[in-house]
Amino acid sequence: MVQHLESTLEAMVVRHTLRIPAPAGPAGEGGAAARQFDTALMAVGFKLSGELLALLSGLAEQVVVATAARTLDAVRAMVGDHVQHNAYFIDFPHNVPDTFEFWTGCLAEALADDTCRPSTLAQLSTGVVDLLTLPSYGNYRHAYAELLAAHEELIAAAGDRLTVLHPGAVLGEEVTALYLALAGSTTPLGEEALHDLGVLAGHCAAGPQPVAIPVRENRALINLARLGTGADLLLDTVTDVLRLACALSEGDVTLVQPTRFRALSRPVRRALLAGLDQVVAAAPAKLADVTARREAFKRLGERLHPHEYPRWPHAAEVFAVARGERPAPSFDSRVEALLAAGEVTAAAELLAGAPGRLFRALDRLLRSCRTPEEREAVVSAAERAAPLAAGRLLLSVREHLQNRTAPAGGSRVFVNRQARAWVAADTRAPVPAADRERLVAALDAEVRRRLPAPAHLLIDPDVLDVALPLSGKATAAGLGVLPRGSLSPVDGELLRFFVHWKQTARTTDFDLSALLLDASYGTVGWLSYTELTQVEGEHSGDITDAPDGASEFINLRLGAVRGAFIVPQVNIYAGEGFEEVEESFFGFMLREGEQQGQPFEARTVRMKSELRGPGRVALPLAFERGQDGGWQARWLHLYLRGEPAANQVEGNRVSVATLLRGAVERQHLTVRHLVGLMGGGGTRTTRWDGGEVPAGPVTYIGLSRPQGLHPDSVVVTPENLRDLIPA
Repeated sequence: MVQHLESTLEAMVVRHTLRIPAPAGPAGEGGAAARQFDTALMAVGFKLSGELLALLSGLAEQVVVATAARTLDAVRAMVGDHVQHNAYFIDFPHNVPDTFEFWTGCLAEALADDTCRPSTLAQLSTGVVDLLTLPSYGNYRHAYAELLAAHEELIAAAGDRLTVLHPGAVLGEEVTALYLALAGSTTPLGEEALHDLGVLAGHCAAGPQPVAIPVRENRALINLARLGTGADLLLDTVTDVLRLACALSEGDVTLVQPTRFRALSRPVRRALLAGLDQVVAAAPAKLADVTARREAFKRLGERLHPHEYPRWPHAAEVFAVARGERPAPSFDSRVEALLAAGEVTAAAELLAGAPGRLFRALDRLLRSCRTPEEREAVVSAAERAAPLAAGRLLLSVREHLQNRTAPAGGSRVFVNRQARAWVAADTRAPVPAADRERLVAALDAEVRRRLPAPAHLLIDPDVLDVALPLSGKATAAGLGVLPRGSLSPVDGELLRFFVHWKQTARTTDFDLSALLLDASYGTVGWLSYTELTQVEGEHSGDITDAPDGASEFINLRLGAVRGAFIVPQVNIYAGEGFEEVEESFFGFMLREGEQQGQPFEARTVRMKSELRGPGRVALPLAFERGQDGGWQARWLHLYLRGEPAANQVEGNRVSVATLLRGAVERQHLTVRHLVGLMGGGGTRTTRWDGGEVPAGPVTYIGLSRPQGLHPDSVVVTPENLRDLIPA
């Protein structure tokens, strides 16, 4: 049990930090085993740093072998190499038939089968044949071993991905550092990181704790661990207690989805009621927060039985408000009353005492102003509130304002916390340019004040167009994944997408497709199970059932692509959703023109991301042609609602094109913006060209950590990019 926990924690450290915790074990002659370990890693696109290779070489062979086994399992899962990726057409991407030729071949086989012939003839008599009824359609016709035998071994190329693993501290120190980093994050975590925090919080409950826990859902998981150890709970709002109750019931601590509360033990009920009583006794005005989640508090009250505990009367008031037996006018209702009366200045002054609410209402306040005096009052209130607001919020408002230059009449892209996206007409009045510029300057000045002033800033130019991770919800879990809105270069001749899924309980059919659009977002063509071949490439064939897991691929020759955009998508044709299947992930590979190999080759994988969203159509990213003719990836991480069944690329072309236009036209705040703010004063800024690194300590910001950095350097890569966001 202990060994399993240690393996889990070690894999977590590798996944989040690309560091291998220092193995515990005797010294010895582990050089040969370490070199074999390095070779095995390179086969899946990873490599030991020189320092780590030397460290392992000085340990006993059995220690190196055990470390290698654990690490290889972890990195294979990171890149999607932990499953077998079979393809319907054994020679893919070669010898893929024309779609009509393939379908008629399946039909001919069905007619030649005595069992299927009667039903197939009956369908033919109606003029419509269901492909799913043909025995040779949708199911693998060969074993995975046969696929391997049909393909040549991949020859390594200079462009293959090579992710370097670095040495870490001992496991306990690495786990504590990871816990403190996740728990103290200034931005909300994604689903995977939030799950990992829950595991780490239970393991680290008795150890060091972060100085501050700005994100409320993080606090809920930490309170869950503290409850188990008898430590004091970290509560300052009634909603903190509600989130903790959700965690106790293994529900949604973000409060996006309703939680079915479980029966709670008496000690737990007493702890929650005591916490509520303490919060309300200290600040009765916080009862107003109950009205926003009235139903959830009513359901919680049914589990807590507050009437059994008269010693906590303030806790009982929470549920009286939830039942409507006691009034508790909310802060927002007071603001709404002032705005309804046209009292914009009074509303701004009231909101100035709640900086978060002020900045979230800032655009509306500016649009409500009728006089220069009112606009001055609103802008002045925002300037005064800026030093009290969270850095993430200041940057979010800054990004919002830089996108408020277009006149009314355009379109807006909306993305909720679950990554579901939709487009609507933009009917807002414009924000006056003078007010916008004044606010932008104030926000930049406040963010600059909070940012560190490094003596030497070393920058990888490829990271400059990466969007700031203002929320972990805007980034899927996986390898090589960047936040929504990021741009990254695509270098290679062959681009290959893949999707893998494994159903949980019922037949599930995912369909990988690629939509090709011109510069005006008009349809040029597509590749899917209905269009197996195009000038640009090939589809690997349709798999319609995945009890043991299934994969589909699309192969594209970038030099032959017509148009300006490639939009890969995963459509759910039938069965379980992305959040119901046992496993589902998407990724892409890049190869040189002469590289053959298997349909899936781990060392050529540039990105692999989990598919865990609420819609029936997933849009992980898009590829766009630059002005120089080269290609770059634009990260989307979006889901469309889609239809309950039979989603196809042909049916969502217009909605996807409209959504992509909105995503392309939106200006995201990027690392370039923060680097510009950090680079003033006495900071020396150097662009790293991939060569030698400076001898002294630096603050390095890049897509991957260079070898040879001074040990006192501060390193920021996509794995900890959230550290750039000031508190």
